[in-house]
Amino acid sequence: MRRLEGKRCFITGGASGLGAAIAERYVEEGAAEVVLADIDLDGATALAQTLGHVARAVRLDVSSESEWLAALDTCDALDVLVNNAGITTLGSIEEVSLEQFVHEFNVDVIGVFLGCKHVIPKMRPPHRTGGSIINMSSMCGVRAQADLVAYNAAKAAVTHLTKSCAIHFAKAGYDIRCNTIHPGLIRTPILDKVLAQSADPQALYASFVATHPLGRLGTPAEIAAIAAYLAADESAFATGAEFRIDGGSTI
Repeated sequence: MRRLEGKRCFITGGASGLGAAIAERYVEEGAAEVVLADIDLDGATALAQTLGHVARAVRLDVSSESEWLAALDTCDALDVLVNNAGITTLGSIEEVSLEQFVHEFNVDVIGVFLGCKHVIPKMRPPHRTGGSIINMSSMCGVRAQADLVAYNAAKAAVTHLTKSCAIHFAKAGYDIRCNTIHPGLIRTPILDKVLAQSADPQALYASFVATHPLGRLGTPAEIAAIAAYLAADESAFATGAEFRIDGGSTI
């Protein structure tokens, strides 16, 4: 059984990494439409072409409200929003500049806020009678690290923003669910960018692996699997929840 038959899905950061893996899984699960929203429009377009006629690409800088409104205006209705776009800034409180900190929040927190806010009309009557919002947090939104001060703060904010939205949607009777996924370290292009910021990438990579009791990093497909569950009707009783897929790193 394909679990997403007839569902229309919108994925930010859809050109690569976790977003691409989630898009591929949603197509496999029978989604009627998969919108790949990314600041890298060329990359999103190339991926959409490989996924077939149900996929299409739109440009989206998630930190821009006007771009959110324009991107969502291309959709008649939506059943699923995956707020996946994000960045990771390496550095402690002494090393990270205010500019870097603000940029982290603009992408990782403001982007999620704008998505949650402006998708509501696409999931309510007359377009739809509910939906699922999936926000990508991180194990770093639960367990802090000294050298990820901006990322820790941003992902913790996403976690509680999600819970606040979940309560509001439930009280308003919108039948919109809102949950967070908390991946451990996953080998994606964003991890490569983090490693590139280090003076000793190999040592940093080894330290990342060591934080996971399972002794390895996760795969994009493992995160896509939980994203498929949260998009499907079988997760209808889950809202405001933290789904930790982190190799045991937050035990």
